[in-house]
Amino acid sequence: MAVYLSAEKKQEIFQNYGGDANNTGSIEGQVALFTFRIKSLSEHLNKFKKDHATRRSLLMMVGKRKSLLEYLKRKDIAKYRSLIQALGIRG
Repeated sequence: MAVYLSAEKKQEIFQNYGGDANNTGSIEGQVALFTFRIKSLSEHLNKFKKDHATRRSLLMMVGKRKSLLEYLKRKDIAKYRSLIQALGIRG
C-alpha cells in the first residue's frame, strides 16, 4: 500500500485550513484533508479503472466530506462559502 500522505503534508493542510497544525478536529481542516485524499484517489482511478475497492473508498470519502460540508453550512455559512472557494470544490 502506498503512503501518499506524509505527516508534514497533513500538518501543512491543517495549518492552512484548520488554523493550527495541531487542530485536527476542525471541520475546515477535515474537509481540506478529505479533498486532498479524494484528488489523490481520483488520479489513481484514472490509471487503474478496475480498482473497485479504491472506488468504494473514494465514494465513502466523498460522502463523509459532503456530510461535514452540510454541517458547516448549517453552523456558519460564511466559513462554508470561503472554504469551498479556497478548495475549489463546487463548480
